[in-house]
Amino acid sequence: MNSLNRRTFLKTSALVSAGAAFSARSWGAVAGANGDIRVAVVGLNGRGKSHLNSLSKISGVRLVAICDVDTAVIEKTKANLGAAAKGVKTFVDLRELLASPDIDAVTIATPNHLHSLQAIWALQAGKDVYVEKPVSHNIWEGRQLVSAATKYNRVVQCGTQIRSGAGLQEAVAWVRAGNLGKITASRGFCYKRRDTIGKTSGPQPVPSTVNYDLWCGPSPKTDLLRKRLHYDWHWVHVTGNGDVGNQGIHQMDVARWFLGESGLPRQTLSVGGRLGYVDDGNTPNTQVVIHDYPSAPMIFEVRGLPAKPGAAAAGGEDDGNSRRSGMDNYRGVGVGNVVDCEGGSVVVPSYTAATAYDKAGKVVKEFKGSDRHMQNFIDVVRSRKTADLYGKIEEGHLSSALCHLGNISHVLGKAAAPEALREKINGNKLLAEAHGRMSEHLAINGVDLAKTPLTLGVPLTIVPGKEKFTGEFSREANPLLTRQYRAPFVVPDLTKAT
Repeated sequence: MNSLNRRTFLKTSALVSAGAAFSARSWGAVAGANGDIRVAVVGLNGRGKSHLNSLSKISGVRLVAICDVDTAVIEKTKANLGAAAKGVKTFVDLRELLASPDIDAVTIATPNHLHSLQAIWALQAGKDVYVEKPVSHNIWEGRQLVSAATKYNRVVQCGTQIRSGAGLQEAVAWVRAGNLGKITASRGFCYKRRDTIGKTSGPQPVPSTVNYDLWCGPSPKTDLLRKRLHYDWHWVHVTGNGDVGNQGIHQMDVARWFLGESGLPRQTLSVGGRLGYVDDGNTPNTQVVIHDYPSAPMIFEVRGLPAKPGAAAAGGEDDGNSRRSGMDNYRGVGVGNVVDCEGGSVVVPSYTAATAYDKAGKVVKEFKGSDRHMQNFIDVVRSRKTADLYGKIEEGHLSSALCHLGNISHVLGKAAAPEALREKINGNKLLAEAHGRMSEHLAINGVDLAKTPLTLGVPLTIVPGKEKFTGEFSREANPLLTRQYRAPFVVPDLTKAT
């Protein structure tokens, strides 16, 4: 960014900070409020494609800009847009885009390590924001984003699309009204095959079309040590959060939604590892995370290997890295939720539907309905009634934090021999049961846990009402609530001012 553009951006941010927080009445005077909502999409691979598709179907929305650090991706996106690309500006540096006064809102679909910082920058520049899940790469920066939404009085929608499904909204209300009695366990599952990302022998070339400094952003600017820059960042802790933070954010959000819990759990524990192959990833592909909530335990399972070795890999989503064929399921759910209650259970096998069963397995009630998450965002951009948001940023932050808690427990854990691990978790019936099924799954895939053991994470105790740890492992765990940020990509500390 040249100095003039940077000064413009900083000046814009200062003005917003000083008091450009618009009321519903004053919003009518803002360009785009009574006409088209002018939107920019940031990050054009993966979910960014979905953002473009969703926005194209909403009346009164005009795409005015696209942004990506890879110029090859920009050109490909322009070609796919066809005639719709006419008049759409392109940017490599988000800060230059945010300096433009001709943009009302941005949607962010970049890698996880950029989400909070980019969203905060956009809020400081006076833009409304739709930010993909997880909303953060760590717990501290997620809280800064929540504070920024309040400080700058902007609309912020988290990309937890399941919350906008009318069927799921009805199911949650029905269960929380006590129709099946007390919840005894709220479970989430990600049985989604993930192929190996390969093993390199040294640094790999960064594509010439990529501004790697911008791509790294707040993370360390180190050599690329995997074959593919794009997408496979999910499986490296420094930029991604593994499937706990990729798919798991959805299922843990739904699990917490059913419980009605509005904070972090009392304790968290992870058991898992990266097993079945050796590659350049370092996040678990097999994992169980259990969160101890006062209302009921929440359990989330990741299973990335197939139901049996050699299962054919059918085409899937996520740039071809996801494969669903030959996967296991739990009570018919491969990717979804099962909520057990005293009087039955609710099975959520998709984003839009759920079925309630009694204790005998008889269908009690079915819930169906499509989602309208991006439409909801645009509706609230117009109305300024943030209470109407389906994916409120506070909820997105808390569910993202559940993913981070699981990863912190894992990172601080140690490899444990099978017998020793079983002894450690034997007192927790739900965890022991999930671990047993996970061990059987690994054995089917030829994984010898005596040779490549699972990691038993450390038990994390969370201070009630706070986002910090106490107890035995707090000294090691508290620094992992945040990270060292690389200048100038530093997430500001906004909690002191709110």
